[in-house]
Amino acid sequence: MPQLAPSLPLQEDFVYHWKAITHYYIETSDDKAPVTDTNIPSHLDQMLGILLQEEREREFGVTGPCMEYLLHHKILETLYTLGKADCPPGMKQQVLVFYTKLLGRIQQPLLPHINVHRPVQKLIRLCGEVLATPTENEEIQFLCIVCAKLKQNPYLVNFFLENKLKSLASKGTPDVISEDSLKGQDCLSTDTGQSCQPEELSGAMGLEHTELEDEPPQQIDDLSTSLDNLAVTSLPEATVVRPNQDYNLVNSLLNLTRSPDGRIAVKACEGLMLLVSLPEPAAAKCLTQSTCLCELLTDRLASLYKALPQSVDPLDIETVEAINWGLDSYSHKEDASAFPGKRALISFLSWFDYCDQLIKEAQKTAAVALARAVHERFFIGVMEPQLMQTSEMGILTSTALLHRIVRQVTSDVLLQEMVFFILGEQREPETLADISRHPLRHRLIEHCDHISDEISIMTLRMFEHLLQKPNEHILYNLVLRNLEERNYTEYKPVCPEDKDVVENGLIAGAVDLEEDPLFTDISPDNTLSNQEWLSSSPPATPEHPKNDGKTEVHKIVNSFLCLVPDEAKSSYHVEGTGYDTYLRDAHRQFQDYCAICLRWEWPGSPKALEKCNLEATFFEGHFLKVLFDRMGRILDQPYDVNLQVTSVLSRLSLFPHPHIHEYLLDPYVNLASGCRSLFSVIVRVVGDLMVRIQRIPEFTPKLLLVRKRLLGLEPEGPIIDHITLLEGVIVLEEFCKELAAIAFVKYHTSSTP
Repeated sequence: MPQLAPSLPLQEDFVYHWKAITHYYIETSDDKAPVTDTNIPSHLDQMLGILLQEEREREFGVTGPCMEYLLHHKILETLYTLGKADCPPGMKQQVLVFYTKLLGRIQQPLLPHINVHRPVQKLIRLCGEVLATPTENEEIQFLCIVCAKLKQNPYLVNFFLENKLKSLASKGTPDVISEDSLKGQDCLSTDTGQSCQPEELSGAMGLEHTELEDEPPQQIDDLSTSLDNLAVTSLPEATVVRPNQDYNLVNSLLNLTRSPDGRIAVKACEGLMLLVSLPEPAAAKCLTQSTCLCELLTDRLASLYKALPQSVDPLDIETVEAINWGLDSYSHKEDASAFPGKRALISFLSWFDYCDQLIKEAQKTAAVALARAVHERFFIGVMEPQLMQTSEMGILTSTALLHRIVRQVTSDVLLQEMVFFILGEQREPETLADISRHPLRHRLIEHCDHISDEISIMTLRMFEHLLQKPNEHILYNLVLRNLEERNYTEYKPVCPEDKDVVENGLIAGAVDLEEDPLFTDISPDNTLSNQEWLSSSPPATPEHPKNDGKTEVHKIVNSFLCLVPDEAKSSYHVEGTGYDTYLRDAHRQFQDYCAICLRWEWPGSPKALEKCNLEATFFEGHFLKVLFDRMGRILDQPYDVNLQVTSVLSRLSLFPHPHIHEYLLDPYVNLASGCRSLFSVIVRVVGDLMVRIQRIPEFTPKLLLVRKRLLGLEPEGPIIDHITLLEGVIVLEEFCKELAAIAFVKYHTSSTP
């Protein structure tokens, strides 16, 4: 049996140091001298050292007599009271340090003890009450160690949800709670912002009296005031963010996020990140319903967004370096690439990144609540009016900011809310009559065809990046819902005599474009044989074996390659502008898109025509309508606009959905009367081009000169007539090559019939 005698000296030593502290309050008459002039810090250090030594000498989980003494005599309660009174001056700092070291260094679980978690809860309330205090650093260290302990044992968080208001919250109590319930809120302790009663203090210290006077009850801030005063600017007094005090750990951290000291604010943000990730449902509910966390996130986003100058260059918004929220330490003087508004822009993007990461880490129900708050209070409340305005400068800046955060968002839950904000939640097929049903979607799509080329390009870029996000609703809402019934096709039942043709890879009734009068002047040298395409294509992978049952790929590929007439081609005169690059890019991009779309469980083949509602009037949808309209004007639009329009269309073509294949990439599809496809739009453009070529003398040499200038192979010289048309022809030729490469790669690597 182990001997108990060796532990007695430790306990005596421990009691001696504690008595030395309590006797200070009996014997001293000068309570103005700072605590650092006394022996109190030394005695507290000795007590902590003894507790650590005691734990090292015992088996894990066995509570020693010194720890028993600390718990039984409510030493932490007494220290809290002394810290609250800050007597002697600086005592609050010493108490915070003692609590932090005790919780951080003692291995056995202390927080489940009522005589630990109750005073810890009280001390939490003292943190963040006043900003920029000398104890801010100790406050945040203390709060973060509590958060770390909760992360290790999430069930402990239930000790920090005070029961009375927790039960009220569970009944759906509104945010405004009666003054009486607030005054009597702490059913775990006697403290409502007031010191322990003198007799309790005396009992805990073993004294007959104390010179400490009771603090007046803490004033409960009016709910509306605490919300109205939430701002980004630092205030000397913290606006106490406590409409009700269910979750004081969160409230204290929220206050410290507004510290003028950036390091303190970042640590507070880290603490909140730990708390939102706790899996306890009660804590998640309390976090979003009974604290101002949602308001803090969204109000700060709004304030930082509104602080951005209207004149920020959209290019600066797009190109400013990637922002990580914890590293928001920008120095204007050290920045060689500074521009007006950069500090404000980095602050906004940094806080958006924090919101995104917080929602990404958060427990599921908390994440949804936080993301919805950002949607309602920031996207709709602040961004939408800016995006819907008529000022061209305002539209450009707000669209550039939307584009930037679309690129930046990584949380699936926040992305979902952003998608619903931009596109709405509709999934039924569009009609011309209801294209303005979701006003923001309608306005943004209209901006893709804006009188300002800058606005058109910026909005198209935003949609291009939106299409690359891993969210099924984006493509479905913009395109797929309108192709679901395949009512762009004209259904012709297969006749017996057509059967052989279908089996040979051709669609019955389809027009062979090689026999089309429009293409009779095309030399066979400009097409690729099936063997040439196969030899220059990427190898088939095990997941995507070659499928020989599809429409012959080379016919589809050559249809796109033959679209631009021979005299309008210039790429074969310039080295390095062949098909290989397009094939490599298409293969890589298609694999990326397949990885994104894998979990959406798309069908491998088109919906059977017999099951489609072909009688319904076909409308390609607002998005494709605008893109096709712009594609139809490719010969009369600026080069940069054409590049962006074709870039979005090629992105759409890459999606591995059978209806996308058919509608955008199959020249042989039987279009229903009055319908157009991407191929038919290009055919019309080429028809127009062939007429216009005849009117331009020396067309081919001029075309070649423009191409060389665009590639930087020729210096800029005199302005060439018809420059817009010539540049449009070059984009058209390259786009057709790109579509041919995409069609080949998709059909070649697809594993489904």
